[in-house]
Amino acid sequence: MVLASLAIALIAGFTGLSLTRGASALPIGKRKAVVAMAAVALGGGIWSMHFVAMLGLNLPVLYFYDALTTLISALIAILITGVSLIIVHFGKRTRGRVLAAGAVMGVGIAVMHYTGMSGMELCRPVYTPMGILFAGIASTALSCFAFWIAYDRRRTRNILLGSLGFGVAVFAVHFVAMAGTGFVAVDSSASGPWISNASLAFAVTLVAFVILGAFLLTGINVAAPEPMAEEPIVEDAPETQIVSQTNRIPYEKEGKTHFVDFNDVAAIRAEGHYTVLYHEAERLFCPWSISEAENRIHHPDIIRTHRSYLVNTRFVTAFDRRKDTGVCYFDGIESLPKVPVARARISEVREKLGL
Repeated sequence: MVLASLAIALIAGFTGLSLTRGASALPIGKRKAVVAMAAVALGGGIWSMHFVAMLGLNLPVLYFYDALTTLISALIAILITGVSLIIVHFGKRTRGRVLAAGAVMGVGIAVMHYTGMSGMELCRPVYTPMGILFAGIASTALSCFAFWIAYDRRRTRNILLGSLGFGVAVFAVHFVAMAGTGFVAVDSSASGPWISNASLAFAVTLVAFVILGAFLLTGINVAAPEPMAEEPIVEDAPETQIVSQTNRIPYEKEGKTHFVDFNDVAAIRAEGHYTVLYHEAERLFCPWSISEAENRIHHPDIIRTHRSYLVNTRFVTAFDRRKDTGVCYFDGIESLPKVPVARARISEVREKLGL
């Protein structure tokens, strides 16, 4: 059971961190859905790891779990995990935000553990202050390390190392906390239904089955070329990111990789992990992410008008200011009549257009 609990924590970490790979480049609706699924995978993994390990606990007295408290512990794990993912996937990713997300995750792991333990019936856990302190420190430190590694660069190696950090964090917190926990037999105070170890094993098996299924699906992407849909931590980008700059943009067509000069491209639009090039009447599939395109293209006329668009201002034939936003028009480009301008970028775009 101890080994099984570690395996579940590692698999859940890989599943959740892989699901969110490239999420920051997705439209807001899809990003919310991906973050929610990843929160279920990570939070469910924390909960499953805890109770799989508890199935291996042998005590000289009979004990059960209060159903409502056990459910609340699962919801806490998913909710706090979701908050930590929101921190890194909504807004500019900085060193402080990544560490804050790790700290929130660490708090969530510890809170879930002690909430789940409080659901024990006929047997009451007794904690020591040092046990709680060490568990909290281990949870926070290991979770910050896991997020730092996983979100420094969103590559397969970082995902794997981050998954290892997450799995070890959940695993270590549980057993560090248990090392400082004793048990005493008591009368039950629960008013709701109880869950026996047999019923708990059934529930944990179902959750683990879902996580394993998601693991198999996300694992397929490891063998594929690595998408670079997300930027590294902003504060470290100038020192750690080495990108060759060019004006030649690759695109895939008829099984071959071709190249087009940015001078001939009106705009580039994000499409999941990849991008679409607007070239005359054609829409060309480019393997670069929108962030990679922005980093690689070295051209005086390029500008980011929106989270999903890079524009070649040479092709802009008209501009319309609409309260706090705007629209760039491209007469003569059949595949691209107009492009939105985000409120945060309106001043930069107007300056680039000479307005």
